[in-house]
Amino acid sequence: MNFLRTTALLVGITLGLSCRPAPAEQDEVRPPAFAGSFYPADPGRLARDVDALLAAAPAPAPDAAPPRALIAPHAGYVYSGAVAAHAYRLVSGQTRPTVILIGSSHRAAYPGAALWPAGVFRTPLGDIPIATNLTRKLLDRGRPFVALPAAHLNDHVLEVHLPFLQRTLDNFTLVPIMMGNPDAQTARLVGEALAELAGPDALVIASTDLSHYPVYHDAVAADAKTIAAILTGDPDQLAATLRAMAGQPPPNTSTFMCSEGAVLAAMTFARSIGTAPPVLLNYANSGDAPIGDKHRVVGYVSIAFPAAAATVPPAPQPDQEPPPMTNANDFSPEERQELLRLARHTVESVVKSGKPPPYTPALPGLERPRGAFVTINKNGQLRGCIGHFEADNPIWQTVINMATAAATQDPRFPQVAAKELDALSFEISVLSPLRKISDWREIELGKHGVQIARGFRRGVFLPQVATDTGWDLDTFMGQLCSQKAGLPWDAWKDPQTDLYVFTAEIFSETGSPE
Repeated sequence: MNFLRTTALLVGITLGLSCRPAPAEQDEVRPPAFAGSFYPADPGRLARDVDALLAAAPAPAPDAAPPRALIAPHAGYVYSGAVAAHAYRLVSGQTRPTVILIGSSHRAAYPGAALWPAGVFRTPLGDIPIATNLTRKLLDRGRPFVALPAAHLNDHVLEVHLPFLQRTLDNFTLVPIMMGNPDAQTARLVGEALAELAGPDALVIASTDLSHYPVYHDAVAADAKTIAAILTGDPDQLAATLRAMAGQPPPNTSTFMCSEGAVLAAMTFARSIGTAPPVLLNYANSGDAPIGDKHRVVGYVSIAFPAAAATVPPAPQPDQEPPPMTNANDFSPEERQELLRLARHTVESVVKSGKPPPYTPALPGLERPRGAFVTINKNGQLRGCIGHFEADNPIWQTVINMATAAATQDPRFPQVAAKELDALSFEISVLSPLRKISDWREIELGKHGVQIARGFRRGVFLPQVATDTGWDLDTFMGQLCSQKAGLPWDAWKDPQTDLYVFTAEIFSETGSPE
């Protein structure tokens, strides 16, 4: 690091610490400083690139606990984007009102944890509002929190995560925390404060890369030790491991973790709230990238700290029937027609104005919570299809969300253009709850949709896929494994693979409702 530049920044930060912080109510914009270098500056290309990375990452199993905290890397997307996507795929579509993003400064050392107290963080994809209700509470708490926007201005450590958050979460607010040194005591205070004040739906993310600049095989060996320490869930164990490794670093190694303080804070948060044990999602280093150099690498990891397991209701006794799955004819012809009209109107509005239309349902039945897929066809050919299984929104909101996603976020297709609107037709599949089965012979082609899951890999076919293609069961399931889940063709016969079935109420503009 350039000495004069570092000195100037330290002086500026020292003055900031000694002066009264600006009022939290003052609107401030943190502009995107690394758009065009670490990630694309063009909004359309950025959205497509992030969506493609997310689509390539394995989806969580249907019964996977949502993460309370994540660790993800912060290099340029060509190097670490795929590893980061493994973490962000876990929260896609979830409701997370507050995201707390923690990193350690690459530019200067200073005491405490620097907050951007109010205003917005801006990216090419739009503005993210600061969660001023939480930043105020943290600042009122005092040490180690300080209002210090200057610490955030020219560092990529938090910025590169924002487009992933914008493409996976809706309507969230941000608490950006930039730590000035890896002091374990400061990290403990930050983690404990977040555990006390953040709330049950908040997501904590620690931004870090691992070993810097050893050769490939030395990085893999060193990073394995660091990851093993993180997976203990004990921040003291991680700190001790990093200290021991620093005593005998491999050649050319400048650090084993560039945001040690941030990771220690996230681990303290996770231990304080009582998460399930951490889970390794993905590891790679820059030498794995197509343009990477194996003689000088940086390591990347993504790790999740899942929510503690909830109490599981007792399984049905042998003499009990499983709950019914079918929701056939759940919606009246009038309700179906209105949902199809809403899907079309949503896509037209999104394409022409960039946002969904305002909508208040006139039919009470549309307030029922349901999961659904929205399929867009153009001249009889698939043009986009996105769905959501959880019945966590009223069906009208699910249709708006999925129609928007099918038109703009399906990674297989470019976004729908205005000139295409007249050629589009819409189909909606309202979903029953998933039901896990123990034997693939229970699958009824044409009636059941199927979801397959192994670890973090998942794929799904709707019931109509079998009817539309004419596939037999072997072909249907083989294509599901290989095409959708990235698993071997016959993985569906493996006892280690989980199978789920569901039914769907399917209706379209071009066919008779089922």
